[in-house]
Amino acid sequence: MALLRIVPGPPLASIIEAIWDWDMPASEFRYERILPDPCTGLIINLLEDETRVYRDHDTRQCRRASGSVIGGPYRQSWIIDTAEQVRVIGVNFRPGGAHALIGLSAEDLAQRDINLEDMFGARAHQLRQRLLEAVTPAERLALMEQWLRRLSEQPSWDATILHAVATLARVPDVPSIGRLQRDSGYSAHRFGLLFRRHVGMTAKQYARLMRFRAVVDMAYPAQQLDWARIALDGGYCDQAHLSHEFRRFAGITPTEFAALRGPYLNHLTL
Repeated sequence: MALLRIVPGPPLASIIEAIWDWDMPASEFRYERILPDPCTGLIINLLEDETRVYRDHDTRQCRRASGSVIGGPYRQSWIIDTAEQVRVIGVNFRPGGAHALIGLSAEDLAQRDINLEDMFGARAHQLRQRLLEAVTPAERLALMEQWLRRLSEQPSWDATILHAVATLARVPDVPSIGRLQRDSGYSAHRFGLLFRRHVGMTAKQYARLMRFRAVVDMAYPAQQLDWARIALDGGYCDQAHLSHEFRRFAGITPTEFAALRGPYLNHLTL
């Protein structure tokens, strides 16, 4: 029992980073802070027909939802508990990928997690039942991939927005957004509308989040952390600017991030 990940074949590979299956024995109850990222996620809890998100692990204010949900992208961290992480299958969409596959505005998904049955009705219920009946992780992953392929024969991208998303992922430079908009041929209003519909946030918010994510990727494996150097290498004015963005996106300081790092990049044990 472990974490098993696959990248689906074309055309899903263009819109999905990974389909994953987590199957582990129940561990000691604890809370984990999940770092924000620009991807939409689909989650099906196969142990409990419920998902839980906590506003704060001290007050334990909890928002409960269906065990099968789709949501994100997320611009702030959130908290979950390990009792929910025993047998779970999920899909990590690339930025804009969920909109390309199912046509739903990513802005709606960014506001709240949506019950899969509210979107897909009996098809979502049947999927969960078949996943529960599957014996192995490989079977579950194959079922999930087949279900996703039936949603659409060909994902529908706006090529101009796709180019802007890819460019800002490589170089998350806010001033370059104006050039991307002008090169697109769209008006500023139209460009902004399409970007939010595809990605779930403005281009500026996306660039700032990708810059933060690049710093997390840089800092996570490092044994010795020189935050001043990391800030400059990451495109921040100084260490204070980086600390401000850490609090904004992660809800913690860089020092707290360093202390809470565990075996999984986006999960910080509390």
